[in-house]
Amino acid sequence: MSFIKARELLRIAEMAKARYRGVSLRDIMSELSVNERTARRMARELEDLCPKVLITEDEERRRYWKLAQVPFIDHRVVHEKELSALDLAIRRAARDGAENEVAALQSIRDHLVASVPRVHARSAEVSSEIMMLANGFACRPGPATRIQKQHLEALFNALVHPSMVEITYTSARNPEPRTKRVEPHGVIVGTRHYLVARDGPDDRQFKQYRLDRISKIKGTATLFVRDPDFDIETYSTFAFGSYFSEQEHGLVRWRFTPHAAPVAREFVFHPTQILTDLPDGSLIVEFTASGWVEMAWHLIIWGKDVEVLEPPELTTILDEVRRGEVKVLP
Repeated sequence: MSFIKARELLRIAEMAKARYRGVSLRDIMSELSVNERTARRMARELEDLCPKVLITEDEERRRYWKLAQVPFIDHRVVHEKELSALDLAIRRAARDGAENEVAALQSIRDHLVASVPRVHARSAEVSSEIMMLANGFACRPGPATRIQKQHLEALFNALVHPSMVEITYTSARNPEPRTKRVEPHGVIVGTRHYLVARDGPDDRQFKQYRLDRISKIKGTATLFVRDPDFDIETYSTFAFGSYFSEQEHGLVRWRFTPHAAPVAREFVFHPTQILTDLPDGSLIVEFTASGWVEMAWHLIIWGKDVEVLEPPELTTILDEVRRGEVKVLP
């Protein structure tokens, strides 16, 4: 039996044990993207592998395969991608204020990690920590550019085991694609997704590469040492959304009317924000960041209940957006 087939059969066995009723042909077809004939063959292989499998039928005569205790499942290894996905789900629930979900997911995580040998669990935790440093690939819902699955795979492997990746990139200034090797340190998720990387040992400056402008990403065997002082959360506060600009970076101050202040007070516009209540009931929000266009895109939803106090350039851009004179596409 090939490794891939063995892994698929193990996945079916997991489903057969974990689910109350067991696993059906439809479950196998959906999980492994196979046709009914292949699903039936896999079910027969499960019967051969686990003679004690319990086979039942429901009222519609759909067959289910159910497993009780199976040692090779009880002591399986936790994969880093599974733990990373769970950690990202916990972070997403925390950001949404879903405290009950956070507690439940954290409990599931604890049970999962506690059920496997410590050496395997720690290996998966280290990989997950690296992915959390990368801020995840799906932490922010809403409109966003697409990311190719193979690109995510290459970046995940390069972040887990720090190695350079070869990218083919088309910049806004140069329409001719260029191929270069970079040291990936993280990913910032937003309307646009950015790879944060250094160009190599001779260039220590971090740069942002829009993932939608990367046509190819290929992993390499060239290892590098991550900058121990780099923190993606701290780095991302340089921008309001996902756009970085040295020229635009500076103090931002907004005033929300007394009508909008109670709602605005519930928002986290930026991690470094300072809120100041004024005697008339209005609210001042101030922080330091860049990305005027993305700020204007957000402020438009507040209508006339927000006023830009600083910087003046943002006031001009917001007026243009309100008039429909958008000069920058998402």
